[in-house]
Amino acid sequence: MTDYHIRSLFFDDRTAIDEAAHLLTIAFAEHWPGAWPTHAEALAEVHTMLTPGYICRAACDAAGHVLGWVGGEAQYDGHVWELHPLAVHPAVQRRGIGRALVADFEAQVAQRGGVTILLGTDDEAGMTTLGGANLYPHVWKHIANVHNLRGHPYTFYEKCGFVIVGVIPDANGLGKPDILMAKRVQQTNV
Repeated sequence: MTDYHIRSLFFDDRTAIDEAAHLLTIAFAEHWPGAWPTHAEALAEVHTMLTPGYICRAACDAAGHVLGWVGGEAQYDGHVWELHPLAVHPAVQRRGIGRALVADFEAQVAQRGGVTILLGTDDEAGMTTLGGANLYPHVWKHIANVHNLRGHPYTFYEKCGFVIVGVIPDANGLGKPDILMAKRVQQTNV
């Protein structure tokens, strides 16, 4: 799908902001229903991403409707940016929009002098071999042997160049870890 463009969202984009919030509720509903269960909570998340110091970019179709969007904030004095959230409308997933939004986010981070992008991708539904497991005391052994069981997004991020850099066991309750991933976006002399 190539009939879309990526642009920044702004506070006066009321329709686009509302559509972006709606995307959060529907894109996460199946596997992460507690993420943004109401439109009001999703709207608050979009508004947070619109404040100074954040990145908020949307993929819009020719009519200006939001097909997907990505947000993020600076951490570690701007060296690291957290990518959060990324949402694509379920009707247009697997058409390259998510990958394009991630690439655009990387470019935005690089323009701001960021070196690394960090993200967390929860497994609350046993979608990987890390979910539903007691990861202690050999956390890294579990990470080294991780497998995707049911379409968990960590493999999407791997295809975008991210690697697993850690796991927070039980981040969302017993057996519900947060998988931490990162990617360098600027070349360094290290």
